[in-house]
Amino acid sequence: MKKPLTFKRILKIVAGIIIFFTLPTLLLFGYVYFKYNEDLPISKPSIEADILAKKMLDALDYNAYKNTDYIEFTFKNRHHYKWQKSKNTCEVYWKNFQVNLDLSNTKNSTVLVGKQIYNGIEKDQYIQKALNYFNNDTFWLVAPYKVFDTGTTRAITTNKAGEEGLLVSYNSGGSTPGDAYLWHLDQNSKPKSFQMWTSILPIQGFPASWDTWTTTKTDAQLPTFHKLGVFGLELTGIKTN
Repeated sequence: MKKPLTFKRILKIVAGIIIFFTLPTLLLFGYVYFKYNEDLPISKPSIEADILAKKMLDALDYNAYKNTDYIEFTFKNRHHYKWQKSKNTCEVYWKNFQVNLDLSNTKNSTVLVGKQIYNGIEKDQYIQKALNYFNNDTFWLVAPYKVFDTGTTRAITTNKAGEEGLLVSYNSGGSTPGDAYLWHLDQNSKPKSFQMWTSILPIQGFPASWDTWTTTKTDAQLPTFHKLGVFGLELTGIKTN
């Protein structure tokens, strides 16, 4: 004979379901946290760090990237971009939205919903969302080329594993100023990974790979995939002109 579903028994069932689904996640987070989390290394900007940063840019043929006018790509099969670098504009697509970003003056940006011009009360929110997508997603594509951006500092430092690298701190600009990235380079000064200290991640010093490169039509070198622990981040449909 089945027991009646009393309120107390229902609570036990619900609690059991919650524990079943959340406990593995909590255990995984705890493992990753204790494995990777570390404080931002203390360091001072130096001329030696600037020299190392320039070596990294040389290894990536920075001039080829600088002379690339147009970049098109898709981020994680979710957001699509058509970026005109010389005009400082970018078409951003997701779901049924299209935002034509004017990166020099976002107030001049236009929004389309379902291919129709949209000027409703949420227009500014869509523009800001597109700008946040652009700042985040293009960083995963061109971050090495931004080591001398306005508001950045560079230092040579060592992480807790004793690995020396190039620490680039972003004190202004972008969507999350204050972030820092410790680049690890190969024997040819080409990036192979970095560690992240960012406001949006709960684990500080988390690593991501930068070792799956493609050489585009304009000879710019851009990544196609990043590994972050057990997860992957794919950039597809890369075209340059």
